[in-house]
Amino acid sequence: MICFDKVSKRYATGQEALSGLTLNLDAGEMAFLTGHSGAGKSTVLKLVMLMERPSQGQLLINGKNLGRLHRSQIPYYRRNVGVVFQNHQLLFDRTVFDNVALPLLVSGYQPREVGRRVRAALDKVGLLDKEKQNPITLSGGEQQRVGIARAVVHKPRILLADEPTGNLDPELSSEIMNLFRDFGEVGVTVLIATHDIDLISRMGLRVLQLQQGRLASDERPVHVG
Repeated sequence: MICFDKVSKRYATGQEALSGLTLNLDAGEMAFLTGHSGAGKSTVLKLVMLMERPSQGQLLINGKNLGRLHRSQIPYYRRNVGVVFQNHQLLFDRTVFDNVALPLLVSGYQPREVGRRVRAALDKVGLLDKEKQNPITLSGGEQQRVGIARAVVHKPRILLADEPTGNLDPELSSEIMNLFRDFGEVGVTVLIATHDIDLISRMGLRVLQLQQGRLASDERPVHVG
């Protein structure tokens, strides 16, 4: 599903964020991306989101080379990629419903389909009863779940998360991770960038560790029996 083939990324400043990175994630796989600040985690996510393009190498998503994707095709490609941010990036002048609906409205969905999809996404994250509230009245964990609902309302095939539990306590972090696991179980490919070592160890999932833009280790869970 996600294939980095000797991908390098050098910025105009001369900074080399990635250097010959090769890694593969299968469809429906859930993995953590970790490493020190500046190791290249955010660059990996930006490349998958097509916010950046590789300087060298190939990035293939579901067998398609993103380097050959025309600029006009990028909005359609991004419908298959959901993104969850650490700080939610919610709009506090709109209701929970309107926040989740925004990507669908931008894409031109009909109102009936918007309502159906938004309520299905809110139901999935356990916030259907909060749709008329303003996000500012919700707890931090609930706000993050609104962000997740917005990320999956398109029913994307790939879900990316950048430090999604950075502002949450361990119990809420576990709840959020269990939500991500649920999406993985229905075939969504989930890649989570995080510094939270305790969380990583509890989840027992694949861990991709970056160091100076290279893949330093690829630890896969050991299944017994």
